[in-house]
Amino acid sequence: MRKVLVVDDDKESRELLSEVLTTNGYSVGLVEDAEAARALLQESDEYGIIIADLRMPGGGGLELLRSLRLQDTKRDVILMSSFISGTEREQALDLGVDALLEKPFRLTELLELVAGLANERTHRDFILKTESTD
Repeated sequence: MRKVLVVDDDKESRELLSEVLTTNGYSVGLVEDAEAARALLQESDEYGIIIADLRMPGGGGLELLRSLRLQDTKRDVILMSSFISGTEREQALDLGVDALLEKPFRLTELLELVAGLANERTHRDFILKTESTD
């Protein structure tokens, strides 16, 4: 099962993304800020893809991405925001963000990104499993 964690302080946005992702075959977790996301991700490694709002009270998506990269996790991260400054874009790219989405975005665009990342993750996991059995 492909598991996606949505991190957004806006309840309506979280619920909309959850509904769209669930309808398209993903298992979805929802949290309202980066702190809650970090706590959940420390307890569970089942979320391979994280979709996070760039700006949220108590730490945004960029801070979450930075902490994930410091832990050397291989999770895929999509950051979204109404406005992404040049500095934020550069920092996100330097930290290895997988995608940046400017709101409003088409839900089909998000689904294409998630599907691509999920397929890459499945392929990487398969290669790692076959290499470990050789």
